[in-house]
Amino acid sequence: MNDSVLVRRIVIGKSLGFLLGLLAFFLIPYFLADVNHLIPWGVLLWYTTFGAIIGVFGVFTYHPVFKRDIPWWLRSSVIGAWMNFVLVFFAYETMQSMIHVIFPSGLISSPFWFALEGAIIGLVIDYWATKYGGKFN
Repeated sequence: MNDSVLVRRIVIGKSLGFLLGLLAFFLIPYFLADVNHLIPWGVLLWYTTFGAIIGVFGVFTYHPVFKRDIPWWLRSSVIGAWMNFVLVFFAYETMQSMIHVIFPSGLISSPFWFALEGAIIGLVIDYWATKYGGKFN
């Protein structure tokens, strides 16, 4: 295994996750004026860790049960969706209030839509981590 590829992928993933988390850090108080001050910090740290995990999981390209290579887009979207699903599972009420502020018409009322957001963010992070960080063969 090439350690420099792993380190580059983690650095790119954490950096992108940090930037997305920083964006959320400033947008959350804008959307939710009365939110607990720890929520933006938690989201910032969450997406930084999220990016690192996406970067690390880029080394797993082979699935031993299915005996096939896993494409980067499938791996990253499943991991991203799963991580945000777990986030919503443990912070349901906060995410529920956020979704009601973002979509006041009730068009989207379930906070579990954040799992789709996680899949998209996972795709974006892994795309750049694979492009500039490299991949394992």
